[in-house]
Amino acid sequence: MAKAESTVEELVSKIERGELRLPEMQRRYVWRSSRVRDLLDSLYRGYPSGAILIWETDEVVPQQAFAIEQQSNPYAKTQLLLDGQQRLTSLSAVIRGKPVQVNGRVRPIEMLFNLEHPDALPFVTEVDDNNIDAPEYSDDGEEPIDEEVDATEDELQKRFDKMTFVVSTRKLEQLPQWVKVSEVFAGSHDNNYFLKRAGVTSLDDPRAERYTQRLNRLKEIRKYIYRMDVLERSLSYDEVTEIFVRVNSLGAKLRSSDLALAQITAKWRGSLKVFQAFQADCTKDGFELDLGLHLKNLVAHATGQSRFLTVSNLTLDALKSGWDDGCRGMEFAINFLRSNAGITSPALLASPFLLISLGFYGAQRSYKLAASEAHSLRRWVLLANAKGRYSRGSSETLLDQDLKILRDGGGFQELLDRLRTQVGRLDVTPEELEGRNQRSALFKTMFLAFQSAGARDWHSNLVIALSHVGNAHQLQFHHIFPKAVLKSTATTRETDDIANLAFISGKANRKISAKEPALYFPEVRKTNGEQPFKSQCIPTDPDMLSIERYKAFLAERRRLIAERLNTFLSSSEEA
Repeated sequence: MAKAESTVEELVSKIERGELRLPEMQRRYVWRSSRVRDLLDSLYRGYPSGAILIWETDEVVPQQAFAIEQQSNPYAKTQLLLDGQQRLTSLSAVIRGKPVQVNGRVRPIEMLFNLEHPDALPFVTEVDDNNIDAPEYSDDGEEPIDEEVDATEDELQKRFDKMTFVVSTRKLEQLPQWVKVSEVFAGSHDNNYFLKRAGVTSLDDPRAERYTQRLNRLKEIRKYIYRMDVLERSLSYDEVTEIFVRVNSLGAKLRSSDLALAQITAKWRGSLKVFQAFQADCTKDGFELDLGLHLKNLVAHATGQSRFLTVSNLTLDALKSGWDDGCRGMEFAINFLRSNAGITSPALLASPFLLISLGFYGAQRSYKLAASEAHSLRRWVLLANAKGRYSRGSSETLLDQDLKILRDGGGFQELLDRLRTQVGRLDVTPEELEGRNQRSALFKTMFLAFQSAGARDWHSNLVIALSHVGNAHQLQFHHIFPKAVLKSTATTRETDDIANLAFISGKANRKISAKEPALYFPEVRKTNGEQPFKSQCIPTDPDMLSIERYKAFLAERRRLIAERLNTFLSSSEEA
């Protein structure tokens, strides 16, 4: 294996010219903007950023497109990128000022650079576990919100001022000390342009030298040198696939599904396009799911269990058959969730594994269910989702238990018995709600129960739904007692308690801002009556709306929510 070095600028140019491409075995581009921000900060500070793994080959190898635009040059020497895709795609987007394509959507990656950043690191970087089960309540429907919606603008601004790079926002773009990173790299403006924009009109200004040094240091990111490991041309595609799996297994850089994808595509050439096409179809139907889930679904239908360890032993015919069966099962599961259970988005699932077991259930019965069985299956789905069936312990072990029940001829009753063994009682108690937050399975069921009860937005009177478009109407979870109000009297856990959360639009949330409930409840009642409160189980007794009575408010609302959840879940029982 040869060793080489290349600057960021050289690697970005290779991607643009089409000289550096992706083999089919690679995962898709998945980085969130916050990861790009942290990468830029590391390179700006000269921190180590790993190596790049490349394969030069004359073999005809199935490829996939980068998430960023590339030129087509059939005469150029091609190198295949095996490790470093996320970093180089991100840097290409920022340096070239080009958008990336993620899940069929084109989005820019725009970063801002703080000319007034502190020299010392103000934060220890938080580790993101990239939990695909986590709900996403972002303004653009794409990435989780980093800051709480109840945080004041002053609090957010103070946090941003301590950072060197941030993901661009319209408000920050207007402030003089914040510079668009893409504009710096574009080279269409010299340093004087950014200095003048920041209010520096004279070289005697003490900021002039400091800002100039920082801008030059930012530009030096293009000269950052990556070490490259280059695999020999003599290696076969199968050998390179094995190297890819081993390299990424040892460093735990990729999930098991990404490694399984490499093994599957090595056997089934061209399959990635097949997988991505079905994934895109599901997204159009409102179920944007990780490709790894579709692969796990393939394995479940091919083997009757969900472990990726068996992938290397599956024949090409078994893979194709498992995929076809899995697609039919996934279509049934999505249709059942939407039409029978009222679950219209994966954001309302405690775990997407529920789709696999539900589809497998349908497949075992050739998708022919009597009315009574469909009714019973709906009850299991809602209870399994409310109790977080696949969110406790080892998710794959629990999924395999249910797949075995179905494989052995069991049905709704056996699945329900297994759930009862796992969680005990199937009804919901007020105590079970205590300490739960927006990531809880019960939070998702609470939304379904409130929606079923006709809960509406407090401003527009639209029925609450995840599908509303426009920043004014998109759903947010609202702290009934705002965080700013409870700052000195309650812990973070108490503030974020499920009993302090309601579902309203972004516009309604911003209008309320940091007002105490005793102040804004009368205005809501004047416009909409008691329905907004009753539909979301919110106590309105004036004695409970003071900060001093916050814990009593939580206890009473937990009681009301538990009653509503049990009514909602019991409505799915057989008559």
